[in-house]
Amino acid sequence: MEKAIRVADLVKRFGNKIAVNRVSFDVKLGEVYGILGPNGAGKSTLISMIAGIMEPDEGRIEILGENIKNTKIRFETNYCPQNPALYEELTGLENLIFYSNLYGLTGRKAKGKARDLIRKVGLEEYADKPVKTYSGGMKKRLNLATALVNDPRVLILDEPTTGLDPNIRREVWQLLDEIKRSDRTIMISTHYMEEAEALSDRVAIMDAGKIIAEGKPEDLKRAYAPKVVISVKLAEAESPHKALKALRNRLNLEDAIANESSLRIYAEDSDTILSSVAFELFKAGIKLISIRVDKPTLEDVFLRLTGRRISEN
Repeated sequence: MEKAIRVADLVKRFGNKIAVNRVSFDVKLGEVYGILGPNGAGKSTLISMIAGIMEPDEGRIEILGENIKNTKIRFETNYCPQNPALYEELTGLENLIFYSNLYGLTGRKAKGKARDLIRKVGLEEYADKPVKTYSGGMKKRLNLATALVNDPRVLILDEPTTGLDPNIRREVWQLLDEIKRSDRTIMISTHYMEEAEALSDRVAIMDAGKIIAEGKPEDLKRAYAPKVVISVKLAEAESPHKALKALRNRLNLEDAIANESSLRIYAEDSDTILSSVAFELFKAGIKLISIRVDKPTLEDVFLRLTGRRISEN
């Protein structure tokens, strides 16, 4: 079966630093494939090479069965960069007409395409206003629209919601959900765990230039995360590391992590440990604000694989 994207032994160096280190994976046709990892993991470098923006030092990239260097692939794919590539003095509609022209659409066809896309991303009311008057969220949506002007079979998105507030981010998610229903293959890099879970059919977790785990979100959680996570939020003056040390001394906890003002305790059964955690913290004179049982997330998968949170990087 033809793969939408095939990456084999990809390497990219910047001086002595290896940004992407022997990365290999396949993306199926019609799939949404997420690259999840902290800032500095190598996600944007990887995405840039797959989009043809940057040359790899080693390895091979194929899109729709063709080498990335084959120019005809450019008409089957498109790329949406992390920072909007828009002309601020032009209107939203004019930006889309310009990008349509680059793909050979002119005159009425270009204008028709631009109006369809401006409607799709919910910017019809602002179509004739200069982009410099747009909010950050509006620019992100318009940027996404520019990547759709050629009806790409493969859409490559680099951190599409970075810098947006949670409400606007979810609006973009809804838009991406609509796009993925149109039989497009989408590859998306993100450092937002919720975004990877909400949008991706499969996720590759990346750290320090390498893919350290790959699979469906639920499969990754079954393989690497515990059945339950006990989340303990401590009072502001309390030290999470002191609290964790106290619990380990009393309960022999091996699988727990201290964050800025909280603890994440991994367990197979919450019933036997939940009350013990609260009781032992009380005995140690450590004040807590709340204690609850959560379902594991991809953040917990990353925590267990690396010992730190994605957001700490």
